[in-house]
Amino acid sequence: MAKAPKPILDLVAPVRALFVGDASAGVLLILVAAAAMLIANSPLAHSYHDLFHAPFAFTPVAKLNTLHLWINDGLMAIFFFVVGLEVKREWIEGQLSTAEQRRLPVLAAAAGMLAPALVYFFFVQGEDPQLAQGWAIPAATDIAFAMGVLGLLGNRVPASLRLFLLTVAIVDDIGAVLIIAVAYTAGIKFMWLVGALVILGVMLALNRMRVKTVVPFLLLAVVLWYFVLNSGVHATIAGVAAAMLIPMVGKNDETMLERLEHQLAPWSAYLIVPVFGFANAGVNLSGLGLAGVFAPLPLAIAAGLFFGKQIGIVSAIFVADRIGFAPRPQGANWPEIWGVSILCGIGFTMSLFIGELAFPGYRLLIDEAKIGILLGSLCSAVVGFTILRMTTAHPGDEPGRAGSD
Repeated sequence: MAKAPKPILDLVAPVRALFVGDASAGVLLILVAAAAMLIANSPLAHSYHDLFHAPFAFTPVAKLNTLHLWINDGLMAIFFFVVGLEVKREWIEGQLSTAEQRRLPVLAAAAGMLAPALVYFFFVQGEDPQLAQGWAIPAATDIAFAMGVLGLLGNRVPASLRLFLLTVAIVDDIGAVLIIAVAYTAGIKFMWLVGALVILGVMLALNRMRVKTVVPFLLLAVVLWYFVLNSGVHATIAGVAAAMLIPMVGKNDETMLERLEHQLAPWSAYLIVPVFGFANAGVNLSGLGLAGVFAPLPLAIAAGLFFGKQIGIVSAIFVADRIGFAPRPQGANWPEIWGVSILCGIGFTMSLFIGELAFPGYRLLIDEAKIGILLGSLCSAVVGFTILRMTTAHPGDEPGRAGSD
């Protein structure tokens, strides 16, 4: 007797699984990056470039006269605002709320930023001094992309490692924001900065007064963004600063901060970051050739992301565990820890963002940096996934448990 055909829902379930939970945002970023690269190397390349870089005839903000600038300095401020909300929540009542919980993620994130920078300097030593400005490009980890790849493995990965990757990426974001504020800020305009500080003071006063209405905070956040944009400090820093002053007060057991995070996080993950990725990932390879692909800059970035991240993070965990400073993630073996450390080398969003800041006005260097970011992130994603697929088997852990806090 012939077997009955499988229901249509059963046939599409594996495909549908790619677009739910942790995996969805990461898969979307992969598709967006691929689309940007295909269009940038097609007959539509000039249209793609003009769409994002052609000057506007009119713009309400003089400093933002192209769509590319509105995305990088405007939309991405919302992304950093969401990052700031997540960091504050985790720091106050989440997985980074105690000194014991912070030890391993902070140490691993610090080592995972230092080692890639050292690897980068090793590859660019003796080259054009301008390349030194890109040292922070391989230091960042893309939360959505890395968690997305991890999500494709379902419950094979121990919950403790999922939580570890998330917390390391959050601490990594804090480091990236500090780097942007300190290393990529020049030409400060004092009066605009004073105005920004005044706005921060007003937001702090509203916070201390335990104001429960979100509208004043959001309006002041927009004003803060405008002042910071004109101060010389990168505008996205305003997003993080504003988020730090959103109060943890609210109604019905949900704070204002949590409510904002829940409302904005999907827009950030499924609209803002993909739009940013599409606008920034496209590189026309015909103008670079093999010499450009294997130039010192892309090789340094790719090596920093792929080798530097795993060396720094695994070494930090090993030392911390051996000396008793902080135990390694519970229930995880060293091959699994190695695989997750490699996934931390996916730098996509933050690395692309820092790459634009590192070489302003140097289109060739920015394009070479993008090649290195894509190459290093792709290698980290494929190798990390493969190692975890071969070494993990934890069906008892519930999918998503690590990120349920």
